[in-house]
Amino acid sequence: MKVVIASDHGGLNLKRIVTEYLTDKKIDFTDLGPDNTDSVDYPDYAKPVAEKVAAGEYDKGILICGTGIGMSITANKTRGVRCALVHDTFSAKATRAHNDSNVLAMGERVIGPGLALEVVDTWLNTEFEGGRHEKRVCKIEE
Repeated sequence: MKVVIASDHGGLNLKRIVTEYLTDKKIDFTDLGPDNTDSVDYPDYAKPVAEKVAAGEYDKGILICGTGIGMSITANKTRGVRCALVHDTFSAKATRAHNDSNVLAMGERVIGPGLALEVVDTWLNTEFEGGRHEKRVCKIEE
């Protein structure tokens, strides 16, 4: 599995925690930045992640900003991306199993680091169920 991750200044601390998790789990990832807390515009980071996932360069993407809202809105503008804004493990599992989401968005100001890591772990390790959900995902793609 190859993961691409990015944040804005409001999600940098949580992104660092998530990248430590990815390193510990030996998950191949690329961090597209930023690497400091200087103010940046979240679309400048969400769009490249979404494009790389949509192009098949990466299997999954993770985006983190203050709330996760701006990142998820931006990512979902890219055809082929199904970005889910998630702050609980139930939704993390459901969005993978039922929606085949390929980008996860979270908000550092919304979720604590312990729960965020549980969400990431659940999301990365839940497979798409297919079946009756397949036709719905196809409708999203249309």
